[in-house]
Amino acid sequence: MDIDSAIEITRSAVILTLLVGTPVMGVAMVVGLIISLFQALTQLQDQTLSFVPKILAMVGTLLLIMPWIIGKIVSYTVELWSSIPDNL
Repeated sequence: MDIDSAIEITRSAVILTLLVGTPVMGVAMVVGLIISLFQALTQLQDQTLSFVPKILAMVGTLLLIMPWIIGKIVSYTVELWSSIPDNL
C-alpha cells in the first residue's frame, strides 16, 4: 500500500464520519437553539431543560436514519474490503 492509497482511505473515512454525524448534530443544534430561545423568553435556567430534549431528539433522529447510516457504513466497508487486492 502506498501513501496515496492510505490518504484516500483516510479521506473517505473522514468524509463518511462527517456525512453520518451531520444530521444528528444538526438536529441537536436546532433543538438547542429552540430550547435556548424558550429559556430566554421564560427566564427558566434549568440545566435539564436543555439536556433532556436534545438527547431525545438525537436518539429519535438516530432511530429514523439508522437504515441510511448502516447502508453508508456497509457500502464503505464493502468498497474498502474490495480494494484490498488492488493495494497489495
